[in-house]
Amino acid sequence: MSFDSPFHVTIDFNTSHMIFPTIIAVILGILFVSILITRGSTILATVSNGNWWPAGIDHKRFFGTIALTVIYFMAMPAVGDIFPNTGLGFYLCSIPYLFALSTLYLHERSRRTLMIAGANALIAPSLVWYILSELFNISLP
Repeated sequence: MSFDSPFHVTIDFNTSHMIFPTIIAVILGILFVSILITRGSTILATVSNGNWWPAGIDHKRFFGTIALTVIYFMAMPAVGDIFPNTGLGFYLCSIPYLFALSTLYLHERSRRTLMIAGANALIAPSLVWYILSELFNISLP
């Protein structure tokens, strides 16, 4: 992007799609450095004791989150290729991903909590998809 004047903006479409990943990478880097600054000695002490795996970790949720996220990111471009340039890859993959992730973290799986998780899984991606793709005209996978 070029900002020659406040009222004239030119966009390089070959690289414009990289602005959000760059912003996210910078934010994650800042968070990583802040964790190292605030908890670095604790992390170093734990690792140096040979106890590199956190005690009391919920393995089902930890590995379930990783597996669901990997599946989500692998499925999004595949579904997006079926409906090109519509953002439906993001939308159609986000609904089951959010529902599965929500149910994975539920402590009590009653009808009420599953209905709330289902409503959240429908409403949140719908709003995000509508705002990004329709209002801001940002292409989603």
